[in-house]
Amino acid sequence: MNKIIGNKLKELRRSKNLSQEQVADFLHISLSAYSRMERGESTSWANHFNKICEIFEITPEDLVRKESKSLLSDNLVSEQRFTEIAMLSVYRKIIKRYELQIEDLKIIIKNLNKGKN
Repeated sequence: MNKIIGNKLKELRRSKNLSQEQVADFLHISLSAYSRMERGESTSWANHFNKICEIFEITPEDLVRKESKSLLSDNLVSEQRFTEIAMLSVYRKIIKRYELQIEDLKIIIKNLNKGKN
């Protein structure tokens, strides 16, 4: 379990662009103590459980979950979803603009047909 938590700590820290020293300072522990936690050589992460969750903005369940779902892939999926939503919004605006142009053209055609009669 220590190895799993240690790997998660390293992944979380990197995803937040934090140094080991920054995390250690936040936890009020030495750099070497934090480094041992990341390497899975220490169980002291349990003593700092709530603070770790606070630093990395995760739930306790996320920290101890055994599956190794990559945070990087989660971020990429979220980013991709955000891009899809943004593109959908752009496409809707383009469609709306064309629909308005079509309505204008219908009016022009109707007026042209009136002029022929």
